[in-house]
Amino acid sequence: MTDTGDVPADIHAEYSRRLALHERARERWDGLDARVADARLLAFLASIALGVFIYVAGWISWWWLAAPLGVLAALVLAHEPIHRRAVRATRTIDFYRRGLARLEDRWAGTGATGEGFLDLEHPYAADIDVFGAGSLFERLCTARTRAGEETLASWLLDPAPPEIVTARQEAVRELRPRLDLREDLELLGADVRSGVDPATLAAWGEAPPVFPSNGVRIAAAVLATIGAAALANWLWTRDVPQFLLFVLVLLVEGAFAKLLERRADAVLKQVDERGHDLMILAGLLDRLEREPMHAPALRSIREKLETDGRPASERIRRLGRLIHLLDTRNNQFFLPFALVLLWRTQFAMRIDAWRAEEGPRIAGWLAAVGEFEALSALAVYAAENPADAFPEVVAGPARFEAEGLGHPLIPRAVCVTNDVTLGEEVRAMVVSGSNMSGKSTLLRSIGAAAVMAQAGAPARARRLVLSPLAIGATLRVQDSLQAGRSRFYAEITRVRRIVDLSRGPIPLLFLLDELFSGTNSRDRRIGAEAVIRGLLDRGAIGLLTTHDLALADIVAGLGPSTRNVHFEDHFEDGEMRFDYRMHPGVVTHSNALALMRAVGLEV
Repeated sequence: MTDTGDVPADIHAEYSRRLALHERARERWDGLDARVADARLLAFLASIALGVFIYVAGWISWWWLAAPLGVLAALVLAHEPIHRRAVRATRTIDFYRRGLARLEDRWAGTGATGEGFLDLEHPYAADIDVFGAGSLFERLCTARTRAGEETLASWLLDPAPPEIVTARQEAVRELRPRLDLREDLELLGADVRSGVDPATLAAWGEAPPVFPSNGVRIAAAVLATIGAAALANWLWTRDVPQFLLFVLVLLVEGAFAKLLERRADAVLKQVDERGHDLMILAGLLDRLEREPMHAPALRSIREKLETDGRPASERIRRLGRLIHLLDTRNNQFFLPFALVLLWRTQFAMRIDAWRAEEGPRIAGWLAAVGEFEALSALAVYAAENPADAFPEVVAGPARFEAEGLGHPLIPRAVCVTNDVTLGEEVRAMVVSGSNMSGKSTLLRSIGAAAVMAQAGAPARARRLVLSPLAIGATLRVQDSLQAGRSRFYAEITRVRRIVDLSRGPIPLLFLLDELFSGTNSRDRRIGAEAVIRGLLDRGAIGLLTTHDLALADIVAGLGPSTRNVHFEDHFEDGEMRFDYRMHPGVVTHSNALALMRAVGLEV
């Protein structure tokens, strides 16, 4: 498969083919590495044996040691590139194994969970499993950098407007077939993930310059020029007065360098820590800069990586050249000249000047990498789930219309789908049914579809059309012993925040599970009907689940735009059976007593 072609009809077969290819490559490199190691040992032992023989014999030239030592040196030099290729093959193998695990529904608990992004006060993140083991984030996230993870998390937490969703979808479609690119990003991104702290690197780039004055840099250059001229003049004339003049200039330079030593130390200590990070980042940026990009969102990323026609990787490599030249002072033959030329001080100033000029752009470069990785993660999902539709996000009143809606975290082979339509005709549904019948899963499926759609990803549906929607859910409300809050108090507090959310500029999609179950049936009904009526009056749409049949009666008081639907179950061969299909009307029976008996309770 090429990066400009179509997604393979059988992506599982493509992953398997590439996995086998790289496993064979690793086997070859590992075998070669072992042979080189054995040969290196033999060359070393041969060098020792020949050296002992030459010493004992006394008449053989020591030059004979050049051959085994030369072989040993060549084998030492050959080991590193062979080892790098073996490591590259191992990383690629891991990449395709993770892909196969996703395709075979073995991915839960093996990737980044994103739990650090979870805010329990968020209106839906905990309720519809956005983060955590087996979450939407873990299923979607293939990002190899912290910036990519942060961007993807922000997209899942903050629904985008239609124009941005459309732009992301176009970019995802373009990136979907580019498996070679994703493989390269995996290899480069692994180094970035282990070696780059985005926040620290961006903060370093934005810090004020240590040498803000041009006068100090000019003074250093003038002193270095005078010192070089004094040294050359003394070496040419071999005259004592010229030597004394050179010593005087050298003392002045030493005093100047000592005066600036603390500031130079600060610059060089920081660049020792951050320069390596930037060199790693440059490799990833270079790969992105070479990739053709046509979708507007991708072109925007490309523009963020260029300033005045110069790509970010080139600007970082300029810093790399400065660091390389700085390190030449460690050469014992060049060290005397480095002292005369104020080499350390001058290059500390030049590096600081680079940071002052380019440093403020580092945060933008990292953000561009994060945005690209987030789009790439959505493209991976799209490639691996070709049956999932790209939703259509349209402006207008609150609307959610899904055909064949399922949950993306449930294996496709056992995922039961339903059609759900909320809009002008039906704005709310009261979903009744027995325990375990699928009510909460339906709410999570709707929530997951709305989140993924407004992030720019495909959704688990044959077709999905929705308006921009704020989302509020109460599927995982919990009490708090430390905060002194009961579950009921925690629930009504969350419902209050959802009511406040409905007053915002974006219509609300509410997903209320077993609303007010912590109080008596009378208060529950009065409270639920009042809350739902208020939400509908403010243009919201949504669903309310209940296994309390009395609560289903609120539909009569809410008008024709509210409907009752239910999930059914039955006993068969001594086991409870569910069809997980949504049916019109109110459920006519409960399975609670049957479930109690099924687990051995005497009721």
